[in-house]
Amino acid sequence: MTLEKELQKDFRIFLTAVWTHLSLPVPTRAQLCIAEYLQHGPKRLQIQAFRGVGKSWITAAFVLWTLFNDANKKIMVVSASKDRADSFSIFCQRLILEVPWLSHLRPKNDDQRWSRISFDVGPAAPHQAPSVKSVGITGQLTGSRADLMVLDDVEVPNNSMTELQREKLLQLVTECESILTPKRDSRIMFLGTPQTTFTVYNKLRERSYRPFVWPARYPRKIAMYDGLLAPQLVEDLEHDELTWEPTDTRFKEADLLERESSMGRSNFMLQFMLDTSLSDAEKFPLKFADLIVNPVNPTHAPENIIWCSDPDNVIKDLPCVGLPGDYYYKPMQIQGNWEEYSETICSVDPSGRGADETVACFLSQRNGIMYLHEMYASKDGYSDKTLLDILKRCRKYGASTLLIESNFGDGIVSELFKKHCQTTKTYINIEETRANVRKEDRIIDSLEPVFNQHRLVVDPAVIAWDYKSNADEATENRFQYMLGHQISRMCREKGAVRHDDRIDALAQGVKWYTDALALSAEEQIKDRRREEWIDHLEAWMDDPECETNYIVLGMSLDQKKQASGSTKSHSHSWM
Repeated sequence: MTLEKELQKDFRIFLTAVWTHLSLPVPTRAQLCIAEYLQHGPKRLQIQAFRGVGKSWITAAFVLWTLFNDANKKIMVVSASKDRADSFSIFCQRLILEVPWLSHLRPKNDDQRWSRISFDVGPAAPHQAPSVKSVGITGQLTGSRADLMVLDDVEVPNNSMTELQREKLLQLVTECESILTPKRDSRIMFLGTPQTTFTVYNKLRERSYRPFVWPARYPRKIAMYDGLLAPQLVEDLEHDELTWEPTDTRFKEADLLERESSMGRSNFMLQFMLDTSLSDAEKFPLKFADLIVNPVNPTHAPENIIWCSDPDNVIKDLPCVGLPGDYYYKPMQIQGNWEEYSETICSVDPSGRGADETVACFLSQRNGIMYLHEMYASKDGYSDKTLLDILKRCRKYGASTLLIESNFGDGIVSELFKKHCQTTKTYINIEETRANVRKEDRIIDSLEPVFNQHRLVVDPAVIAWDYKSNADEATENRFQYMLGHQISRMCREKGAVRHDDRIDALAQGVKWYTDALALSAEEQIKDRRREEWIDHLEAWMDDPECETNYIVLGMSLDQKKQASGSTKSHSHSWM
């Protein structure tokens, strides 16, 4: 068999030959495994490998190998930026001009295209589309045709920070399906490193783009890759104990340790181990696991309700739209007597007609624990029907305060509520609140402490309603309106979620109680200190020797009463 046929038959041989010409070291095992997957992989595939393994260089060689086998193939290279795509194209041109056994791909005459944007190879038949074309992901994709689509690092931090940006990026990469020619051997290839759990690469996986994952070290837990780890690495782990050893000779142990030390653990896990779980845990602070999910009584609540994350307490029959591994939990124990709530409020986030919702959140509080009864949402803005529906629920739960954000309409919604309160004889205190802090920071600052202390109890009916709401919307739009979606995707980046009406109403109500509870706690502390001081003065006059012992022992007022065998409080009329 001649050398040319050897090069045509096996891309790994072609890659080794190119590396030799470039005076590069022999391709490593990881590079050869990636090359094999490029040649024999499915029609739609992804390559996810650690930084510095040479994904782009290998795929550039694959583009030339494709033209080496069939000069009439049409290839499009897409990157996050036009410059990045052009660099890929220029690298291919340099190899064609410099590698002797690729000389037949050089342009035959001046009529053929040969620019950094697009170029033709010599043997190619005349065609409207160039042999290789490079374009940025936001460039002109419509109208082009290609037999092979190569998308190289289309997702970068600048275009994937928020949910809105990721949705836009996903729409752009989906356009590749309409560009691909309807041939049996037409293919689409994605190269890149995922940024978060919500990366477009995971969305593409759901659309049959099969990933090939090769981290820098053998993972401690294979399960976190969900069956996508390179089969060669899985086989290695089955035969030997290689956990946390380097998977390739590209980087030695000392080099990986140095990079992990300089980059930080979370960034290293993201860029070299392709593990996004740690990054997402730090980025998204609101967890479903911190909530207590339990039926909420309209008028009464127990003295205390205990949270626990025991696996037996996981609620499996409620739809959960949170991060992977995040679940709802029922309470471990309900303690004390049931009494009426200390206060019940209705928190309203108004909006006009259109895509946004007017949301009302009905919250009660007892002993520092908040209870979410119901959430109401309407796209009718501040119509009479919407306002009357909210007031009807206020009467149902006995709400004493109607809390309204005045940023929208500059107080007009409050006036409309007052009118309807008079006509329906609803006696409720109307309070306005004005937001002057960036929305994402305000929501997280209000909710995160309450979540962390497990002081929010949610009725399971709220979660079921939230999941079924907006059923007439398209699936990708319906999820954006859900309270669960907004809670799990909320972070401190501007525009973290497209719609935030429901979580904003909840945060506004929680903040009302947080401020009230903080004030109440301060007053209780003052009362306790005043009572201790008065008791100290009286005890000092009655029995100074005994009081001295109490002071030396550092005993509190309750401990002193227990030690004296009496819990009877003193009357200090002389004060």
